[in-house]
Amino acid sequence: MTNFLMPSRRALLKGAGAGLLASALPAVVGAQAAPIKIGFQLHRTGIGASYGRWYERTATAALKLINDAGGIAGRPVEIVFEDDATDPKRGAEVVDKLTQQAGCDLVMGTLFSHVVMGSAPRAGELKVPYLVCSEGYHVASGALNRWTLQPGITDVRAQISTMAPWVAANLGKKVTMVFPDYAFGHDHRDFFTKAMAEQGGEVIAQIAIPPTETSFTRYFPQIPAETEVLYHVMVGPAVLTFVKELGEFYGTGAKPALFGFVDSLEAVDTATPGLEFLEGSHFWEGHPRVKPADAGEHEAAYRAAVGVDDNGASVSDAKDVSTYAHMFSTWETLYFIKNAMEAAGYTGPADRQKLVEAMEAITDLPYGLEHPQGAKRFNGKTHQVFGSQYISQIQSGKLIKVHATTIDEGLYPDAVDYTAMSF
Repeated sequence: MTNFLMPSRRALLKGAGAGLLASALPAVVGAQAAPIKIGFQLHRTGIGASYGRWYERTATAALKLINDAGGIAGRPVEIVFEDDATDPKRGAEVVDKLTQQAGCDLVMGTLFSHVVMGSAPRAGELKVPYLVCSEGYHVASGALNRWTLQPGITDVRAQISTMAPWVAANLGKKVTMVFPDYAFGHDHRDFFTKAMAEQGGEVIAQIAIPPTETSFTRYFPQIPAETEVLYHVMVGPAVLTFVKELGEFYGTGAKPALFGFVDSLEAVDTATPGLEFLEGSHFWEGHPRVKPADAGEHEAAYRAAVGVDDNGASVSDAKDVSTYAHMFSTWETLYFIKNAMEAAGYTGPADRQKLVEAMEAITDLPYGLEHPQGAKRFNGKTHQVFGSQYISQIQSGKLIKVHATTIDEGLYPDAVDYTAMSF
């Protein structure tokens, strides 16, 4: 299904003199140039559907602000949403459809790493910028192509390099990992194992679970008794089942310290009955779901724009919990596109190469409404952005931020220089 979002000239002119309003809003209403069309590869269905729902809401909110402020270089902006069903085979078809049929200037939006890996090669063949809102190390590793960038969210390698020292110092050094059995989970497995070893710790067991699994009880007996820390990062519609079954497995008895990536609780109310055993456990968050006491000055405006309350749920339905730790990436990627297009003097598909080069030249992304998660640093050689990470603890059923890292803590040596590659 394809959705088109752009300003409605009829709606804007309704109830006012056309000439007066057009002169008041020349960039939005009076612009004669064709709109910039951004294709959004959306996980509307499949195991990524909860993320897709909030990615769409967040992108739509950012689009409104961008168009209300005059669009991109005075041109209105349109987003074309297309469902990829969180399927890597479908993903490549979506890139093709958005580019070849819908005539989009570029494509963005993908989260799940196996879909990224199945889609990016097609973007490279079509020579269309492909901006992913994922977390895998796939971009910065050099595994993809010059047309693929990740400018709105940090990757697993950076996240883990900042988390492992804290885990080793505060929770324990003998770790069992539970992770999804595909690229994203494999990044966690590989980088956390290495990072813990550097801290004098050890991953004593690795439990890989198929991403479509719906029950997990049979995996838990594989957790060694000597485990000090259980590191979990599950995704998909069965995450609530995972954490509930984990609680049933341990009951009220002794259990390892729990450290999870909030992926295991995205779109899940932490106060849900059956999750009481998570009290006191810790989670990585890309953007704290519960508004911190020391939140930056732009946090309230961002939450209002995307329709999220201070607890991280929809303002219209407290049971509709957001994917707050990840969805900011779509907002920030849209503003990254805006700034790069204006810097490149982008006029149309013939300028796509020039657009990528302008993106590669970007470095500092200051904190503000365009980057509400925090300041970031973009590495044009690796096409990867770096930013702060957060550790939260469940206190009285809520995720409360207890630690924040710096950008520098997440940096690592370059594995690729995309700028040296041909287009």
